[in-house]
Amino acid sequence: MLIAGVDEAGRGALAGPVVVAAVILPPAAGAGAELAMLTDSKQLTARQRERLAPWIMRTAMAWHISEIDHQRIDAINILQATLAGMREAVLGLTVTPDQVQVDGNQVPELALPCVAIVGGDATVAAISAASILAKTHRDRLMSALEHSHPGYGFARHKGYPTLLHKKALQTLGPCAIHRRSYAPVRAVIQSLAGT
Repeated sequence: MLIAGVDEAGRGALAGPVVVAAVILPPAAGAGAELAMLTDSKQLTARQRERLAPWIMRTAMAWHISEIDHQRIDAINILQATLAGMREAVLGLTVTPDQVQVDGNQVPELALPCVAIVGGDATVAAISAASILAKTHRDRLMSALEHSHPGYGFARHKGYPTLLHKKALQTLGPCAIHRRSYAPVRAVIQSLAGT
């Protein structure tokens, strides 16, 4: 059975897109060191993820990455944006899977059997692979956005609500890629407007 693993990165960030990846690993991906290392991307170092991402892309039968930008997140909310990204990532695959397995407790609307697996990014190889691709893609994207939006520290915190990011937000105000529907960003906008 061909399984497409699906996971996202950036759901909790205050800025930038949410990125979703779908990956179909071959039924016999082999028991190499790389396969043994597949786990939740957050449990790996950036260096380990950067080493695994090209291996996943070479080994996978198919993979696809989808980005849902901050404007769409603000328009439809993060849950709907994430589900839309999952749908787009699966539909972008060049191979049709027999089943879609998603990390979490919700699945996108698809004309394929879908299963939600809480903690799947640590237990299902295809979901782990998707987690790694989504995270490495988004990290690179946020590091690149550091140059067009200096002063926020995007290369360091990748848009997540760290102390450094919150201080920059208070000092500089939100930039073009901040998610205005998120409470910390909304609060800064309101304080700057004096409301």
